[in-house]
Amino acid sequence: MQDPDLIVPGKVDMAAPARKTGCRAVLISAIASGQGKTTVTAALARRLVREGKRVRVFKTGPDFLDPMLLARASGAAVHPLDLWMVGHEASRQRLAEAARDADVILVEGVMGLYDGKPSSADLARAFGLPVLVVVDAGAMAQTVGAVVRGLRDYGPCNVLGVIANRVASAGHAAMVAESLRDVSLVATMPRQATSLPERHLGLVQADEIAELDALLDTLADALVLRDGIEAWPLVSFDGPDVDASTLTAAEATTPRADQHLQAGSIDRATGRGLPSPPQKSNRNPPLLQGKTIAIARDAAFAFVYPANLDCLRELGADIVCFSPLADEAIPADADAVYLPGGYPELHAARLAAAQTWRASIRAADAAGTPILAECGGMMALADTLVDAQGASWPMAGLLPGTVSMQTKLAGLGMQSLPTPQGEVRGHTFHYSRFDTPLAPQAHTTRQRDGSAGEAVYARGALHASYFHAYFPSQPRAIAALLGADLNMLTTATKMTSSIAGEARP
Repeated sequence: MQDPDLIVPGKVDMAAPARKTGCRAVLISAIASGQGKTTVTAALARRLVREGKRVRVFKTGPDFLDPMLLARASGAAVHPLDLWMVGHEASRQRLAEAARDADVILVEGVMGLYDGKPSSADLARAFGLPVLVVVDAGAMAQTVGAVVRGLRDYGPCNVLGVIANRVASAGHAAMVAESLRDVSLVATMPRQATSLPERHLGLVQADEIAELDALLDTLADALVLRDGIEAWPLVSFDGPDVDASTLTAAEATTPRADQHLQAGSIDRATGRGLPSPPQKSNRNPPLLQGKTIAIARDAAFAFVYPANLDCLRELGADIVCFSPLADEAIPADADAVYLPGGYPELHAARLAAAQTWRASIRAADAAGTPILAECGGMMALADTLVDAQGASWPMAGLLPGTVSMQTKLAGLGMQSLPTPQGEVRGHTFHYSRFDTPLAPQAHTTRQRDGSAGEAVYARGALHASYFHAYFPSQPRAIAALLGADLNMLTTATKMTSSIAGEARP
């Protein structure tokens, strides 16, 4: 007979009592985008937090916008989970750390359950996560059962239950429940009078949504949990100790789940970034020790993984934030500059008028200061930015050429950047094109088929691309791009090893 207190890693046990290393955990997915996954996940997170539960939320795959909203709903930073970009072992470690502190873990899937390689279904199967399927039932009733059974059996995948969105009435909910047969209807959501606002890259940034907390409370109130969460299985993510030398770069170097920005990472009054206090670990060598990294942080430059900031701190860097939108100069003590992605196209007029910012980035470039610019950060360094309305705006002028917004998607998907230090993993997602006479130094590689991806431009100590890097996938490469002297570290390491060897009897 099985020990009733035993929780098997990667397995679920409906009867097992809660233990410190296991908690209720589900992956929330759907048949496609647009079914209401983020709305339902945010409503459920806020509902459980109000009930006194400790909730941790993760997002499958690369994403910046959904995690901002989910962080506000749950009160904790939201990290990505992905078997390729983050790595299997690093993803497991994040889940295990969260499970030790949380009562509930919610993992929002990406697109449809089986979309992508790896998919949300792959992630669920890798870690024994039961799946809650969100179905937009606004234009169907009994067909919900066919949809859900198809999703369950196609993989197959362990479907715990269904959350029916846009349900019109109790009678409508009853028809949906009857159609599910041996699958439970876990919860329902009525049609929402006010939905989460969207724009071309996805949801509007959380700090730009008026009365967001009130909206989240309204969504939480509208969610009808039919049986609570006590029947959800406990899941454990603990595994055997892993030899770091056997891990990929992405797996071996990802920071722990408890090292993160606090929720609400941009100050609502000033738009400035609020980095969390430094949290050091021994996972990465201090390649950036003594260096100050200036990071653009405001509504135009907000696409930063919390793990990227943690990675920089683990490398020994001090982080200072500044706002180009507020026409702030790069801090005088900055040894390197990181310009993340965001929405410069929505704030082009203010950036064009920000003479102090533009002069400071030009001066930094002229002085040979390392500059790493991603997507929107690169757009702000071009000569000109043409917005969606066709208006042209002067930018910083460090990269010759014109960035033009377009309605057609220009880049999407997982990609990797080859470097002398190893492969940096990340993604691309943009609706603009960059017409430039510059010849690319290199191209990223598409994860899907190995073909050439985004152009990477380099001039002096400036590196720019549409590619969004996940820093923990290869910290040494990031450190090198930001000016670390890797040769000096190698020499110091050899000297330390030599001294240690001579000291041995």
